[in-house]
Amino acid sequence: MIPRRSLLAALAMPALAHAQPGWAPSHSIRLLVPYGPGGGADTTARLLAGPMGTVLGQTVVVENRQGAGASIGAAEVARAAPDGHTLMMDAMAHLVTPAMLRLPLDYATAFAPLSLVTELPHVLLVPNTSPAQDLAGLLAELRARPGQLAFGTSGNGTAGHLASVILARRAGVQVLNAPYRGIGPALQDLIAGRLAFVFATVASAMPLVRAGTARGIAVSALERVPAAPQLGTVAEQGFPGFEMNEWNGLLLPAGTPAPAMAALHAAVRHAVADETVKSRIASMGAVLVGSDPASFAAYLAARRPVIAALVREERITPE
Repeated sequence: MIPRRSLLAALAMPALAHAQPGWAPSHSIRLLVPYGPGGGADTTARLLAGPMGTVLGQTVVVENRQGAGASIGAAEVARAAPDGHTLMMDAMAHLVTPAMLRLPLDYATAFAPLSLVTELPHVLLVPNTSPAQDLAGLLAELRARPGQLAFGTSGNGTAGHLASVILARRAGVQVLNAPYRGIGPALQDLIAGRLAFVFATVASAMPLVRAGTARGIAVSALERVPAAPQLGTVAEQGFPGFEMNEWNGLLLPAGTPAPAMAALHAAVRHAVADETVKSRIASMGAVLVGSDPASFAAYLAARRPVIAALVREERITPE
């Protein structure tokens, strides 16, 4: 995960009553979410909208524009006037979709990153009937039955899918991909013993772990997560540097003037310092980041070629 220096610096600053001098919105701000209602990106956007609007002096209106691997909403934001009145809360599809689909939009140049808001680590789950008590045990089981066992995902190209593929590649095991329409059905089949493992977000995984219906054996982040401190990371268990988290981040149309970006980023800093926002984000099992634009740009730039190569080499396609 990204070091939290940027977040700590933000929290040390006094709450802002107004947008930074030099730019202020002249009307309401559209915050597009290129996914359906109720997901992580949508929930995060709606949590930030109120506190951001307070700072900016205008209402921040959240709109959902899902479809085509989140590219419909992304294209709408890319076409919007770069005047600070349109933002997008995107997630992993921002990196995966351009690698899977031929699009007229170059994601690397069409957007101006504003802030990585959250990261959502995943828990590696096995059925409670599995003999595996840790990652080594799971890999031993997979090696004993090459190509016979399957992992479940909420769909191709999701963070859970990519984490599973990377783990299989690095461990040198043969395991089948079983994509589902949503994580719920995948977890049901895991509990029933029909899947060997599933990477699921902390919010989806930990209720099953606490109920004893599934066993958590690792987390996908570089560091242990507060919601499951007892679980070692994949990196700790023999795979240094392993990291694959879902994330939510704010982006603007490319060419948005610096004063507008500065004012909007000030509003984000204010929002991530809000106690209600922090509490709700923590309840989602997410890690609050609140990075600056340069750090988020570097985050995307480092991951974009890695994700593209993985999609290409593993021939990952939309279902």
